[in-house]
Amino acid sequence: MSYHRGPDRSQTQLLPPCVEDYVAPDAPVRFIDAFVEGLDFSTLGFLHAQPAPTGRPPYHPADLLKLYLYGYLYRLRSSRRLEAEAARNLELIWLLRGVRPDFKTIADFRKDNRACFTKVFKQFNLLCRRLDLFGAELVAIDGAKFKAVNHPRRHYTQAQLQELLAKIEARIEQYLAELDGQDAAAEGAGGAPPPAALQEKIEQLRARRGRYDELLGELAASGQSEVSLTDGDSRGMLRVGVGYNVQTAVDGKHDLIVAAEVVQAANDEGQLSGMAAAAKAELGVEQLKVVADAGYHEAQQLEACETAGIETYVPVPGRTSGQSRDGRTVYPKEAFRYDAARDGYHCPGGQELTRRRTRTRRGKTFHEYANRAACRGCALRAACTARAYREIERLVNEAVVERQAARVAAAAAVVARRKEIVEHVFGTLRNWGHDTFLMRGLANVRAEFSLSALSYNLRRVLSVVGVAALLVAVTP
Repeated sequence: MSYHRGPDRSQTQLLPPCVEDYVAPDAPVRFIDAFVEGLDFSTLGFLHAQPAPTGRPPYHPADLLKLYLYGYLYRLRSSRRLEAEAARNLELIWLLRGVRPDFKTIADFRKDNRACFTKVFKQFNLLCRRLDLFGAELVAIDGAKFKAVNHPRRHYTQAQLQELLAKIEARIEQYLAELDGQDAAAEGAGGAPPPAALQEKIEQLRARRGRYDELLGELAASGQSEVSLTDGDSRGMLRVGVGYNVQTAVDGKHDLIVAAEVVQAANDEGQLSGMAAAAKAELGVEQLKVVADAGYHEAQQLEACETAGIETYVPVPGRTSGQSRDGRTVYPKEAFRYDAARDGYHCPGGQELTRRRTRTRRGKTFHEYANRAACRGCALRAACTARAYREIERLVNEAVVERQAARVAAAAAVVARRKEIVEHVFGTLRNWGHDTFLMRGLANVRAEFSLSALSYNLRRVLSVVGVAALLVAVTP
């Protein structure tokens, strides 16, 4: 029995197969082609959307955008990899009609049109809205740290720079002492002067000290506490060393990314209201439920969401109000009942703590409540405080926090759904290798993540709807 093999490569065929025959009717590349061809590149602001009347004709931005969408969908993000695939991948040859841009052209397109990729992401989400793929009822918000193009050894905090300067000063003093000792020994023996090796080391240390002094001066001028030498916009992040904080808002119906942002903040505390408002605007709804983890719990953020008609479900982070300054266990703040009508707190001993003063600390305004006279003779004082009297702090907008806490307590199932909706999004992107940025600078990595978010949504929609239905949706 013989094998089934193809014809000889040098054999001339009367009717050579068409490239169209190599692309399956339900191949995702067909939707990429149809979707991109339906975009208005002038409105989106792409460079060369209108070619110049003279000079060499540029590549059409549609072709380069198709190349990037295909590449990100199939985990090909490097411009050199995309250049190679454009010459050997039959689907890309079909998609680009044989055009083979070089890696520099491909890389420049991503850099020059970085502001346009977010608009393309929004255009795809408009298509998802037309297909009723967004539930627009519950959105989960979460963040993850992605690596930047900056090695941890090329990242310094102000404290690290000062420590390095101190070490350099000590090393220079040590070398100078050794140099003086060698000079004295050489003069006493009447021999030749010592070799210049130590002097070279001292000059190198002085040059390094000058560089660190410059960095400290730059930090003082900018008001920052850290500096990255390769990617100046990146910041120190837990788990990844140096990177960015990627924020996503994911709709609960089909786990599609509604809004995405990349920020420099090392934590999520101040990101809730901005992401929730962006998701609400993208979904085009008047009311929206948003769930996030305890890292997003912050009174001002919760108040901003409530004002914007966004119902939040954010658990309270762990508290230490049940411990005194000397480490003893005391009554937590929750043991004191607030009376809104009298604007005071009722303590476990049955006494009332009244408002004494209003203070501002770390940008937050709060009232202080106390009753010194009652605490002085209270039998429960030892179990309540290590001081002469107990003091309770209440934020001016703590009523918002209390209403939000009541919602969380009554909706444990909503809080539990957060993990189901949003966490696998970052798991998928990490599995694809998208958790390491290839570009430098905040504006560039934001554009890069817009492509990652778009490729994630595209893959999800292809799984949920299918290519055939998507082609019908974008066909005029």
